[in-house]
Amino acid sequence: MSAVNRAAVEAVLRQYTDPYLNQDPVSAGCVRNIDIQGDRVSVQMELGYAADLFKSGWAQLLQMAIEGLDGVTTARVEITSVIAAHKAQAQIPGLANVKNVVAVASGKGGVGKSTTAANLALALAREGARVGILDADIYGPSQGIMFGIPEGTRPQVKDQKWFVPIKSHGVEVMSMAFLTDDNTPMVWRGPMVSGALLQLVTQTAWGDLDYLVIDMPPGTGDIQLTLAQKVPVAGAVIVTTPQDLALLDARKGVEMFRKVNIPVLGVVENMAVHICSNCGHAEHLFGEGGGVKLANQYGVEVLASLPLSMVIREQADSGKPTVIAEPDSQIAMVYQELARHVGARIVLQEAATPAMPNITISDD
Repeated sequence: MSAVNRAAVEAVLRQYTDPYLNQDPVSAGCVRNIDIQGDRVSVQMELGYAADLFKSGWAQLLQMAIEGLDGVTTARVEITSVIAAHKAQAQIPGLANVKNVVAVASGKGGVGKSTTAANLALALAREGARVGILDADIYGPSQGIMFGIPEGTRPQVKDQKWFVPIKSHGVEVMSMAFLTDDNTPMVWRGPMVSGALLQLVTQTAWGDLDYLVIDMPPGTGDIQLTLAQKVPVAGAVIVTTPQDLALLDARKGVEMFRKVNIPVLGVVENMAVHICSNCGHAEHLFGEGGGVKLANQYGVEVLASLPLSMVIREQADSGKPTVIAEPDSQIAMVYQELARHVGARIVLQEAATPAMPNITISDD
């Protein structure tokens, strides 16, 4: 039996690719320690994204691979997730108690953006992250309904300055709907809306969040630009349907985020296919492959492709979105994949950002 060394263990680990970081754990810098005691090997790894539902299976796969190494009788792989604060736009101060802000946006309304934002937030929480969601869709706030928060609920006020977010399904929720009457339409002009939203963002007492998901208003106007220029966003997720009109507006959303130096993490293609509940026939009601075309055009990924499903709508309307209502369903698993991809893409975006050179001045 040959002696085991670190190089041999690393060589085994390099044969496996993390499906979210698209790298092996050694190249991705996830390996924190390798301890070898004779024929026993212990590996400690650290992921930079929330992955509670993934890491045990990933650890078991790597453990079995190491145990197949000549000279190893037992191996143990421990994986933890440590989520750090990542870079946002330059010269924009970070939010107190919030590590990463994720904007969920669409060029037009009616594409399922709010439902996607709610399920993304819940999926991140299921993966072990501390999560909040801000309903910035001020003209049609719906997160309170989706999170099952009773109408008329008002946030507490702390120190006469801070709104205390309302917690539901393990997620901290804040919305303009909590401060207004549901029967009163918002007739504010753009500057008033922008000011109110910035106040909600900066004067909410978030509780040490790993991720704050912002459900953005649809469109690419003054409100969206103000938020993008004043709120430190780590990355944006663009929601679209495969329909040509939706894709046209989604492109405007991508361009807007690029102009304000916010990385687009990827595209969610919603209502991609409808499957008949009676016969099982699959039909692409809004076209086919639009999300892939958009992603390819801008060099980003399709993070998830979701069906046109009455169940998704019914569960969101009932105050228990799919991730909570049917956590083991196929659709819920798509949302969990989305959550892990979003977290990993934030890590990869920062890794891909070139470091600024050091400038030194001398008297010579």
